[in-house]
Amino acid sequence: MKHPIALLIAVACALLLLALCTGAYPVSVPQALTALLGQGDATTVQVVQELRLPRALGALLVGAALAAAGSAYQLLFKNPLVSPDILGVSAGASLGAVCGLFLAWPVFAVQASAFAGGLLTVAMVLLLGRLVKHADHQLTLVLIGVVLAALAGALTSMLKILADPYEQLPAITFWLLGSLSGVQYNALGHALPWVMMACVVLFALRWKISALSVSEDESKSLGIRTQQLALCVIVAATLMTSAVVAIAGAIGWVGLIIPHVARQIGGANFARNLPVSMLMGGAFLLLVDTLARSLSELDLPLGTLTAMVGAPGFVYLLARRNAGNAGGTP
Repeated sequence: MKHPIALLIAVACALLLLALCTGAYPVSVPQALTALLGQGDATTVQVVQELRLPRALGALLVGAALAAAGSAYQLLFKNPLVSPDILGVSAGASLGAVCGLFLAWPVFAVQASAFAGGLLTVAMVLLLGRLVKHADHQLTLVLIGVVLAALAGALTSMLKILADPYEQLPAITFWLLGSLSGVQYNALGHALPWVMMACVVLFALRWKISALSVSEDESKSLGIRTQQLALCVIVAATLMTSAVVAIAGAIGWVGLIIPHVARQIGGANFARNLPVSMLMGGAFLLLVDTLARSLSELDLPLGTLTAMVGAPGFVYLLARRNAGNAGGTP
């Protein structure tokens, strides 16, 4: 595809307009555009500007961040099955948020606790990775991440058992399934700087990150300090993942399947794959969130819907890839 970025921007804008018009309170396209300017019926303006717009922008931000982190991690670890929570960031953020909910902290404190939990988990992974001497450093990080994620999951389950079944447990369960229903402009303001900073780092290093697809010896022959570059990628991906998980909860599959589709559309070069992944991730989660508000009177959890779409989609991509490899075998 010659111009995927322009097409994806158009699709994202169309989905944004659809999200502003869709819901229990019907709004036409002209009404939505007028309400964005602060004009028209007061109720319509309130629904569009205060309820639907921040949620739609949140979906774009969360989807873009998760897809960008997934794309960077898959290239760094040279593994298409890697997702943004490979080093335990989502599990750590979830534990932090559950602790805040268990202690009945206010919303901002819960988000801050989730952000800190994600950063602390990955920091522990990096620290233990330096202490454990192994020939394959990246494999060591992944294994430590799996262990710490399992530990964080166990602690989260223990807090769910100890939580009040009538007040605390429903809030904890709803948060763990992922939702954008509580996203407001202040939450976006807290997450956006971290995501932008991480994206700037990844974009500035895009050509060096693309060189990680070759062997480590070849990367070093190009003058690339692979360990320092890997640390920059991990820190940037962790920052953006922790920031969006803190405001939206644990939402899976976006950072796993979207980079696959992006590589098929924009190619494997990270300099091109990064913006394509971000646009696709944002558009995908915006569409899923619009469906979550429209399919039922209840606000369906995003983590469930992304899994229902992502799991069969991923199987299809694997089958298609294997069929292509088989067809090319002499």
